[in-house]
Amino acid sequence: MSDPGTTLAAWHATVWAMLAAGVRDARAPARLPVLATVGVDGWPQARMVVLRAADAVAGVVEVHTDVLSPKVADLRTTPRAALQVWDAGGRLQIRLRCAVRVLTGAAVQGQWGRVPDLSRLAYGAVPPPGAPVPGPGDYGTEPGPGRFAVLRCEVMAMDVLHLGTPHRRAGFDRADGWRGQWLVP
Repeated sequence: MSDPGTTLAAWHATVWAMLAAGVRDARAPARLPVLATVGVDGWPQARMVVLRAADAVAGVVEVHTDVLSPKVADLRTTPRAALQVWDAGGRLQIRLRCAVRVLTGAAVQGQWGRVPDLSRLAYGAVPPPGAPVPGPGDYGTEPGPGRFAVLRCEVMAMDVLHLGTPHRRAGFDRADGWRGQWLVP
């Protein structure tokens, strides 16, 4: 995408179209956003995640993770996060401010059933993600539904920056019905 358009409505639609493309297409710029949380130690933590769902009507995006991942502990302590997408070809940055719910167990049983066998290996590292090990391959996997979590990110605000000529920026807020407003880049 080279230009998100000239109206706030077009920009809002562009963001959700990009997020939906990230769910469908492994090569789409929104496929691997950066998720930033506040660590349990108070320090910022950022990591790439795979976008698994995007619902424009509900204003929600989802990613999957291992329930023992440090990001789950971060979000249980401070249930807020930011997601950032960068589309280099379109020179477009999208930042989403989200309230996050960690869903596990029966709440995600149907989603676990749709996770391909190879992908399930990501949900069951032994020892758990982030634990020290003697060497790079000194861990195993015991995947299972008990280790699977869905991070349901309710988008509260969006900041969209297009680095074109001229630069343009817009902000959108759930509280005002996503009306949007132009911002200084």
